[in-house]
Amino acid sequence: MTEISRYYVPGLNVEDHVINVPLHWQWEEGAAQPDSSSFTGEHIQLFYRVVTAANNVHRQLPLLLFLQGGPGGMGPRPMSADSIPWLAEAVQHFRVVLFDQRGTGRSSRVDSSSLSRRGGSPRENADFLKDFLADSIIRDCEFLRTTVFEGQKWATLGQSYGGFLTMAYLSTFPQAISASFVTGGIPHIPMNAREVYEHTVPRMMKKTQQYYDRYPDDIATLSRIADIIAQGDVTLPNGDPVSVRRLQMLGGDFGMKPSFERMHWTVDTAFTSPDSEELSDGFLMELFSRTTSYGDELYWVLQEFIYANEQINPINWAAHHVLRETKEFDESARPVMFIGEAALPEIFEEDSALHAFKPAVDLMMQDTQWGKIYDVDQLLRNEVPVHAAVYFDDMYVDSGLQLDTLSRVGNSHAWVTNEFEHDGARSGNVFKHLYDEALSLGDLESLL
Repeated sequence: MTEISRYYVPGLNVEDHVINVPLHWQWEEGAAQPDSSSFTGEHIQLFYRVVTAANNVHRQLPLLLFLQGGPGGMGPRPMSADSIPWLAEAVQHFRVVLFDQRGTGRSSRVDSSSLSRRGGSPRENADFLKDFLADSIIRDCEFLRTTVFEGQKWATLGQSYGGFLTMAYLSTFPQAISASFVTGGIPHIPMNAREVYEHTVPRMMKKTQQYYDRYPDDIATLSRIADIIAQGDVTLPNGDPVSVRRLQMLGGDFGMKPSFERMHWTVDTAFTSPDSEELSDGFLMELFSRTTSYGDELYWVLQEFIYANEQINPINWAAHHVLRETKEFDESARPVMFIGEAALPEIFEEDSALHAFKPAVDLMMQDTQWGKIYDVDQLLRNEVPVHAAVYFDDMYVDSGLQLDTLSRVGNSHAWVTNEFEHDGARSGNVFKHLYDEALSLGDLESLL
């Protein structure tokens, strides 16, 4: 372990660290430690922070590992003790470990430039990218726990994709975890990417209709914008072409608050004047900033592969096919329907940040063999307390599928609520509710 720096942000003590981990883990199923051959190949750096409340610096509090959403998500960067609601509560009880998932943030970042520098073939790059999925991420975590933190058990908090990582961790190293909290992120197990989008595409349609119900005048404005873009002469400030499909991708945050207002005010200044047919530079810049993958490449590159577990049928651009089969999402359809969280082949062609990844991703879409992420039998006999917030109206992770999975996870508890959207942990007192519930049931006794 190497400590890079130690400092304070208001109300928080922060320690920055980095360790080296293998790019490709060799870790036998059921083994407590990795095979020594893991350390003879290529290594990458894993960056993490240990965050404590300023008044708890010298207290030996238990550990809480935060499993960030994504895929391809770096850990949160707090502005103060109160800037992230779940963190404000967590540091009252824990030392919180925030890490940047491999390939993100300060953990040997993978982007278009770094992939191009590797100079690999599409097949080599595809195999390289497979090393950035959940099976590798949880082994990074377990190596961190057993080496840096001397094998001390930790609680976990998984947000969104962090819930997928939680289920993978409980499947593989249940002995590492004292308790797990999940907010909006229980995957459907067994997994099927197409099934996921068959559930979430209707939710995208419903969210779009809710937006139009709130701002009915925007129907005509967005139709007008789409008609102009469809003519094919519009480009973004970086030179990328604009398609109606890219316009539809503005709906990516419709499962969070206040997304409808963000959309409304973006549309509000779309034209240089009320009677103009020219899209404003400000609008095009907003469209670029909200749909570009620069700085967030792995989110789209890995998006559909989080549903890959062992031997499967090819994923084959599952979201693309479900959307193409739903006529309301056709680019020529009006009113414009917005798309939420769907990796599409067109975007890999239009977004220059993703160009370098497309040959590898095309191959991955046809692959049938993947790492083992989930163990259904182990989850069924799970003894680690799992407390999950399931958002009833979640656009990204279907609540019905979440509850179906939890019915087959031992010692799990679901709190179903429609009070929050997918980002409830960032905007509400969700973690405190889960923590207090676990405390009241005696599930945190080993931590006290």
